[in-house]
Amino acid sequence: MDLGRLRKQLDVIDGQIVGLYEERMDVCRQVAEYKIQNGKKVFDKCREEEKLASVRAMTHNEFNRHGITELFEQIMAMSRKLQYQMLTENGQVGRLPFVPVEKLETGRVRVVFQGAEGAYSQAAMVRFFGDQIDSVHVDTFRDAMSAIDEGSADFAVLPIENSTAGIVNEIYDLLVEFENYIVGEQIIRIEHCLLGLPGTRIPDITTVYSHPQSLMQSSRYLSAHDWQQISMPNNAFAARRVARDGRADQAAIASEYAAKVYGLEVLDKPVNNVSSNSTRFIIVTNQKIFCRDAKKVSICFEVRHESGSLYHLLSHVIYNNLNMTKIESRPVEGRTWEYRFFVDFEGNLADSAVKNALRGLREEASNLRVLGNY
Repeated sequence: MDLGRLRKQLDVIDGQIVGLYEERMDVCRQVAEYKIQNGKKVFDKCREEEKLASVRAMTHNEFNRHGITELFEQIMAMSRKLQYQMLTENGQVGRLPFVPVEKLETGRVRVVFQGAEGAYSQAAMVRFFGDQIDSVHVDTFRDAMSAIDEGSADFAVLPIENSTAGIVNEIYDLLVEFENYIVGEQIIRIEHCLLGLPGTRIPDITTVYSHPQSLMQSSRYLSAHDWQQISMPNNAFAARRVARDGRADQAAIASEYAAKVYGLEVLDKPVNNVSSNSTRFIIVTNQKIFCRDAKKVSICFEVRHESGSLYHLLSHVIYNNLNMTKIESRPVEGRTWEYRFFVDFEGNLADSAVKNALRGLREEASNLRVLGNY
């Protein structure tokens, strides 16, 4: 067998495939024009399943049946993307009720954060909004989401991800439960400190308080001491506990900011295992707004429990040349082994590429929600 001759045969066949593909896409363009004129939906699941069954029947072995199914799934996906693009070009972008603004109001606004005075959330709030605001702290993340949902606060500051501990699952679930939207983010470097009453000596400490994640993030430092470790809902609560108890045998792991708030002394720093530890906080409101210079879109959606369903949905992001920066999944409550996906990608809701991607996702996903553009 002559490999060179075989390759030339493949080149001829590939040329025919390219020609047929372009011919098919030209017909698809005409189909799109018909659908635009007659108000028909692009995605027709029954029609596509019939087509796949038809082309599978033309093959002669199982390997080819599988391959031709995958090939035509891709061809039909490209056809849909062309049609979505044409719909957008014709102004049929669907309803996306987000209002662009020049910038967020950061003056005399009401902002809520979870925890006590001195929490990292408060530090993130001050970094983002400045200190000329009305702020209030609440005990739980749900309380914070409820405050902006009911209008008693304009914005909430919530931790969504830590560079070492990962995502905050509860925040993702609350973003689905509440009709609130992400409009900004703030990253805070986390430097845990060992705090105690002024004059406290480290050898005298017997008990240390902190949030479970902070205890975990400081495990190497803590392993060198025979201290009782007690979990608290928040680092600032731990600092407040030490300040209120007034005992020199107690310490807290919290921020230097918390030390200033509660009049404690920094006994040692940093005590966390990883010096590059950071937490990303999101700024949330109940208004459907986005800044004109926003650069990141967050969405969530559910997919059919079928092979390849997630892949086909994410292809809308790839096809429109959008850079996906994050994907997470959370179980769908009440539906065993089914998941909701959270995706971040770069872009602005006013961009045509973003509109195209969202149009395709909205047509083919279940329960798509735009969580924000920031």
